[in-house]
Amino acid sequence: MPADPRRRRLLTRVDLFGQPLLLFLALVALYSPIAALSSYFPVVGRLDGRGQLRLALALFLNVSIFGLVALWVGEPLLELLGISTAALTAVGGIALLYEGVPLMRGVAAHPPEPEPADDRTGTGEPIGADGAAGTPAARGVAVEAPAEAPAWRKYAFVPVTFPLTVGGTTFAFFVGFRADATSVGEIVALSIAGVLYAAVTGATLYTAAHVQRRAKASTQAFLERIAGILLTAIAVMLLTSGVTRMVVDVLRGLNP
Repeated sequence: MPADPRRRRLLTRVDLFGQPLLLFLALVALYSPIAALSSYFPVVGRLDGRGQLRLALALFLNVSIFGLVALWVGEPLLELLGISTAALTAVGGIALLYEGVPLMRGVAAHPPEPEPADDRTGTGEPIGADGAAGTPAARGVAVEAPAEAPAWRKYAFVPVTFPLTVGGTTFAFFVGFRADATSVGEIVALSIAGVLYAAVTGATLYTAAHVQRRAKASTQAFLERIAGILLTAIAVMLLTSGVTRMVVDVLRGLNP
């Protein structure tokens, strides 16, 4: 007996909207915004308000690109490079250990406090050797601009995007859902779910910046210790999980 056309259309709509929704919920559950909030404190505490906003936008962009690449070319890319998701997970654990252990011990590096200006003019502007007030540029002296990159760029990819926000397991989620997609429309719907997930991560980081700015110095130190403990615990879990899966894959390869 032929299938009812209305039932077939209904099942198609369920696949078109159900799978992307399931992917979005799975990614958010894996990410856990509440738990991720404190893990961003050590990074956003080193930036000013403008840098925090740009870092949040950079995180949104990076996670969006990560998700789209994983969905559209993830599986063949891993095969081409000979990299497994287990290896990515293990590397993420190592990177988190590097960040988490100093925070847990309370010895993490912090940006130096700005030095007080020589303010004999009462305007906050430095005074030159000739006694003229103002910056060297204001006095007509040619000064080369520093070539340093903005501070937020140093943290945009490592550790904020990888491994604090995405990693091998996240990549595996995208690849797994992509394998179940049977049409371009379903892949596009999954892509929209990935972009929405990226928006959640960017909003979480920006919220962490607001919370961190309103915390006292003693509270910030306490939160950094807590974040260090959480990061170290997550790092150990990622490292052991990745190494275990790599060992299992090797054993399966030896005993087909």
